[in-house]
Amino acid sequence: MSGAILNTLNTRLDARTISLLLCHAETKLLFVDPMTVSLVNEAISLFPSSTKPPLLVLITDDEEPLPQQPSPTIHFYDTYEGLLEKGDPAFNWIRPKNDFDPIVLNYTSGTTSSPKGVVHCHRGLFIVTLDSLVDWSFPKQPVFLWTLPMFHSNGWSYPWGMAAVGGTNICLRKFDATTIYGLIRKHGVTHMCGAPVVLNMLSNSPTSMEPLKNPVHIITAGAPPPATILSRTESLGFVVGHGYGLTETGGIVVSCAWKRQWNLFPATERAKLKARQGVRTVGMTEMDVVDPVTGMSVKRDGLTPGEVVLRGGCIMLGYLKDPVATATCMTENGWFCTGDVGVMHSDGYLEIKDRSKDVIISGGENLSSVEVESVLYTFPDINEAAVVARPDEFWGETPCAFVTLKEACCKIPTEKEIIEYCRGRLPHYMVPKTVVVKEELPKTSTGKIQKAVLRDIAKAMGSSRTSRM
Repeated sequence: MSGAILNTLNTRLDARTISLLLCHAETKLLFVDPMTVSLVNEAISLFPSSTKPPLLVLITDDEEPLPQQPSPTIHFYDTYEGLLEKGDPAFNWIRPKNDFDPIVLNYTSGTTSSPKGVVHCHRGLFIVTLDSLVDWSFPKQPVFLWTLPMFHSNGWSYPWGMAAVGGTNICLRKFDATTIYGLIRKHGVTHMCGAPVVLNMLSNSPTSMEPLKNPVHIITAGAPPPATILSRTESLGFVVGHGYGLTETGGIVVSCAWKRQWNLFPATERAKLKARQGVRTVGMTEMDVVDPVTGMSVKRDGLTPGEVVLRGGCIMLGYLKDPVATATCMTENGWFCTGDVGVMHSDGYLEIKDRSKDVIISGGENLSSVEVESVLYTFPDINEAAVVARPDEFWGETPCAFVTLKEACCKIPTEKEIIEYCRGRLPHYMVPKTVVVKEELPKTSTGKIQKAVLRDIAKAMGSSRTSRM
């Protein structure tokens, strides 16, 4: 309403990255939570001497007091409440002169490369916000639990969406399964969102032994969810919806529209169907899977891989100050090239197989790390799994699995046991040749597993063929 452009910054980033983003965005005003005072102070201290730092506004909170000895170098222009008190109630909103004027700047999570500044316009976010409300059938006055960070693609447009339907927002700074279940019971939560890692946490928690008293609708996206996790989560009383979107689309633009006849299928078959990303929503003009060389649509056989491309009104304007990156992913006729590898099923439903950088080529065969991970997630003792390429002198690359185990695991499975388990459920060339058990997998600030880090580890391990000789 003031004519400013919003920029939600990821509070899990380090001070150096925060400093770079603030400088890149040329931030004029920065709202600071008490928990991030020291982070912001360090970030500001890293500014070049020629760069003017933004004005700082403190968001005070009785439940989260300031550090007892705040840094003497930090100076706040005002508090959030103080700023509101000085406001002019007769102020006329500064409306956009054009629907295509920018409204937000979002930095990508940097899953495959360094963060890029995605710019969205008023028109695009209006479309995706209403689209998301319609597609997920949101009622009036829902109770929404924020297990999804608002810095993650604007909370998939739901900050605006909840305002539009008069929703109640239940916010939390950090979460675990016990906290989530407690808030669901306390506030009568009806809806929530989150990446598959959130579903995994909820379904593996000791707190989850008791099913929910009332159904809670949860939308998952951000990474292809294993069917096993979807099935476990739904057995607890969650109604899981699955979709697909990117920071560049402003929210979820592909939805696994559920067909009533699928309810008659066994639970395992239902979970496999729900694990697919789905069909385009009404706010997206077109969706396709194309051959990256010819640009032609691939066969709708659920087998032939290609790049997922999208076209519609909520696609970003471009990357801030980066015309080269913008031109690389946007075609002349308006298609946005996602860099995601997928297949199109005969019923028109999209299924994401991988990021293009995560595809493993073994002996000339392209294999999907997501498919291998789906099998690993069915292994009783495995909590998380990620599969990357490991160099191999003969095959070029072979699948290398990194896994974490469930807390309740009594006996640590051997590498051989996990490989044999996969061999009974996958084609031979897709079976991991290496399995590494870790206490924790590296993740991005938005909870996605950092496969780039794991690829570096696998590469440092050397050839899988040499290590077996």
